[in-house]
Amino acid sequence: MSYPEWNPMGGGMRRGVLALLACCLLFSTGASAASAKKRNLVELIEQSDSILVGAVQSVTDGIDARGVPYTEVTLRVDEKLRGKQAGTTYTFRQFGLTAPRKMANGRTLMAVTPDGWPRYIKDERVVMFLHAPARLTGLQTAVGLEQGKLRISNNRVLSATDNEGLFEGVKVASGLLKQEEAAMLAKQRGAVDAGAFLGLVRRAVKENWVSQGRMKNER
Repeated sequence: MSYPEWNPMGGGMRRGVLALLACCLLFSTGASAASAKKRNLVELIEQSDSILVGAVQSVTDGIDARGVPYTEVTLRVDEKLRGKQAGTTYTFRQFGLTAPRKMANGRTLMAVTPDGWPRYIKDERVVMFLHAPARLTGLQTAVGLEQGKLRISNNRVLSATDNEGLFEGVKVASGLLKQEEAAMLAKQRGAVDAGAFLGLVRRAVKENWVSQGRMKNER
């Protein structure tokens, strides 16, 4: 991917290029090009720092003081399944602008959110499996990129990747699953019941199924 010369802080092309390189390397803990590989539910739970259920209140973008382009998302938090977030809202920043931006020097900055990364729409209900914010940039994104953002609509849960691979290789100890949860885990792709999905994740996190080996990744 190439970008035109840009100068948000007055440091010239070199500073802009360095900022872009830095943020591409450091945008979020564990989120890299390799994150596009399929993640199943065990991996989403295991690798997430926060798991939030809520609705998108606002989506804005900008360029921070270091010259890093970002999209800022504020969620209304209806339920926190994991994480240290306090209050009824949570705001995080993901790498990339929502759309190309005209700069003061007349050039256009094309550093938009890369393909395969989550996109956000105001008022959509979501389940978010989030990495911890990156130490140097503070940027944050979903585990497995767009796989870690699931939309809730009509009481169904679906990712941008059609839930492909979400339950592949997921094994749960005998006696733990309800009938509707067992049926859900047998699905290879497609939307699933929100109540069954959230109920399973809620219990798996609260009772530490993954760390205790009661929920395993056998893929």
